[in-house]
Amino acid sequence: MLQASIQQLGQIISDHAARLYKISNEDFSFKRLPHKWSKKEILGHLIDSAQNNIRRFVVAQYEELPKIVYNQDKWVAAADYQGYPVKDLIDLWVLLNKHICTVLMNISPGAEKREAMSEALHSIEWLAADYSKHLLHHLHQVLDLPPVAYP
Repeated sequence: MLQASIQQLGQIISDHAARLYKISNEDFSFKRLPHKWSKKEILGHLIDSAQNNIRRFVVAQYEELPKIVYNQDKWVAAADYQGYPVKDLIDLWVLLNKHICTVLMNISPGAEKREAMSEALHSIEWLAADYSKHLLHHLHQVLDLPPVAYP
């Protein structure tokens, strides 16, 4: 199952990166409502998610039941993704997700069953599959594609 998640994430990167680069800065920056995230901030949220999941995937391999959570809104605000150059955001998103693929490919056999606490206790294998679902959910929002359900 971990190999399928790695392949899916690689496919998501190759399918969606070029589309992201085609979105205008105006469209990326537009906020429908002041309290809602712009597409830039959604992409920033995906960058934060990547960073936290990298930590989960690594730390769960050597610590017993690490708890790695974060406050999404505070992270997005602290990073000021709204003020970021779009190309830099996309480049960072691509590189972090390629790094996740590398981290997952280097997990020792059997270690994918080790667990970490996010909102609940899950295996690395489950977290990797869930990560791609979460990623697709938000990428479809950014790219104005049909919605992808995510719990």
